[in-house]
Amino acid sequence: MTIATLTAFFGWMTVIHLAVLVFAAVMMFGLGNWATGLHARIFDLKQDDVRQTYYNWLGAYKLLIFVFALVPWLALKIM
Repeated sequence: MTIATLTAFFGWMTVIHLAVLVFAAVMMFGLGNWATGLHARIFDLKQDDVRQTYYNWLGAYKLLIFVFALVPWLALKIM
């Protein structure tokens, strides 16, 4: 596997993950009340707790994208 192949792999992986992150954020904000109400009923939680879990998940996912996709891509681009 060449550096060019790895660079392309990490670049496209970053693009795909960021697209999933944006889609999830738009869905959570667009369908927030419906989704939080549904998950609150399913798991017997308060809607505020479900919202907090959503935001925590988005933040953790963003951090994982940066660490495992974006930073390796940048490092390979610099090489």
